[in-house]
Amino acid sequence: MAERRANVGWAEGLHARPASIFVRAATATGVPVTIAKADGSPVNAASMLAVLGLGAQGGEEIVLASDAEDAEAALDRLAKLVAEGLEELPETV
Repeated sequence: MAERRANVGWAEGLHARPASIFVRAATATGVPVTIAKADGSPVNAASMLAVLGLGAQGGEEIVLASDAEDAEAALDRLAKLVAEGLEELPETV
């Protein structure tokens, strides 16, 4: 299983708009991805309600994971999105 850790770069954490950006990006990768707080249970990264339910705050560490064959690049891009608090999924890392 591939895994990436990142600190949430959005000051407001994964709430409302940042969560929406993240969920759209996770869905766009085309691979199944989970997200969790560093000490929590993983949830589906493509589910808005699940991501909001994490309550991840700005600066808090999250863990992205996937067991898909081609997950490495997708996880790199999602980790960059989260860490830098970007407005959209980066094309390249």
